[in-house]
Amino acid sequence: MTIREFAKKIFLVEILKGMALTLKYMFTHPITRQYPEEKRDPFPGFRGRHAFVRNPETGKEKCVACLRCATVCPSQCIYIDYREQGDGSRVLEKYEIEALRCVYCGYCVEVCPVCALVLTEFYEYCDYSRSRIYFDRERLLKNWDEFTSKLETDTYFNKFWRPDGIDMKKMPVGKRFQSPVPINPKTS
Repeated sequence: MTIREFAKKIFLVEILKGMALTLKYMFTHPITRQYPEEKRDPFPGFRGRHAFVRNPETGKEKCVACLRCATVCPSQCIYIDYREQGDGSRVLEKYEIEALRCVYCGYCVEVCPVCALVLTEFYEYCDYSRSRIYFDRERLLKNWDEFTSKLETDTYFNKFWRPDGIDMKKMPVGKRFQSPVPINPKTS
């Protein structure tokens, strides 16, 4: 043991350095947000509550029951039932998302050929019952209405509908020609 190490142990240099650091931060302003009073704006591309995009012409969801979202979902939390029509098209019968199983990866939004699904920027949702967080078709449309009522613009375009770095020629036709979705103007 050297004299320097011995002096450090005797005079408790390391403890004094730690106490000086504690004293320094004792008189600074806290950086913790007081959550319910101070809400944080979500970052661009945040993936929150699921919603069906409402078709502005029909008022219904844009889903064509292609099953791509259910196929690509890593947590297998999307359940779809459909019936076939005589012309080969599909009519959506049931669409459900078990949000408690979802990992919010956004694959379902990226793979949708008609931009029918979106992960909104709404993050404040919880409940005491599991059934309220199990989103069916009507609840997904209601989520869209709630989300768009809080938007400041008259149109909405999700960045996951056209991910960066993908050649537009290789995207499905529905995504290639997808324009911002018009939203009903606010009445206030």
